[in-house]
Amino acid sequence: QLVTPAVLDASGAVVTPAVYSGLLSPAIYSGMGVGQVMADSIGGGKVVANIVLIMLVLATLLAIMTSMSGSSRTLYQASVDGWLPKYLGRTNEHGAPTAAMWTDLSFNLLLLLMSDYVFVLAASNVSYIIFNFLNLNAGWIHRLDRPDWVRPYKAPTVLLAAGGVLSFVNLACMGLGADIWGAGTLVTGLLLALLILPVFCYRHYVQDKGRFPAAMLTDLYIQADDGQRRAGWLPYATLVAGVLVVYACHQLVA
Repeated sequence: QLVTPAVLDASGAVVTPAVYSGLLSPAIYSGMGVGQVMADSIGGGKVVANIVLIMLVLATLLAIMTSMSGSSRTLYQASVDGWLPKYLGRTNEHGAPTAAMWTDLSFNLLLLLMSDYVFVLAASNVSYIIFNFLNLNAGWIHRLDRPDWVRPYKAPTVLLAAGGVLSFVNLACMGLGADIWGAGTLVTGLLLALLILPVFCYRHYVQDKGRFPAAMLTDLYIQADDGQRRAGWLPYATLVAGVLVVYACHQLVA
């Protein structure tokens, strides 16, 4: 229910937002009062609330450990394949990618210093949508370039086509809705995604002298490929079309 109504100035602009109780209270929105609400829902007092808070902290730590283990392994594999700096490919005696894990932890601590975590999450999702777009379109591109490769599973052509169409739908949604999480969310996300370019250039042209690791080429069977690019200009046209879709959709709501 409404606790304090909104305060308006003479022009009708909101000076102080309204304050509500229940699930719309500021403590729930910030996350600081979730433990108390959960304790109240089962009729517990302060002791139960403290136990719930400890369980929430442990659950959060478990979620962080799970997400970091997956992302650290991704950083490690990208280093092995020649995409990210070599130090990320270091492991300990148990095979755990410790360098990638420390990098992951340091970057997440840096993100924790930012006050608006919703904005950070929305900006990071821009990078995710871009990756999703590239991944979905890579399917039909590889189908054109390497039609005779033996695959453990060959997706139906209609499924690859549907993935390509939906990749543009994702870009349209990103262009239309990214900035609802804050002004400049889309631009910030695009700039963050572009940061990978100098990182890759450093690894590929400075550390590897313009050549991919032999292990990566062997793993992808590129050495046995005839090198013919049957897709031609279509991948580049797809990238241009993706940029135009994001720009046009963003202009509709600008």
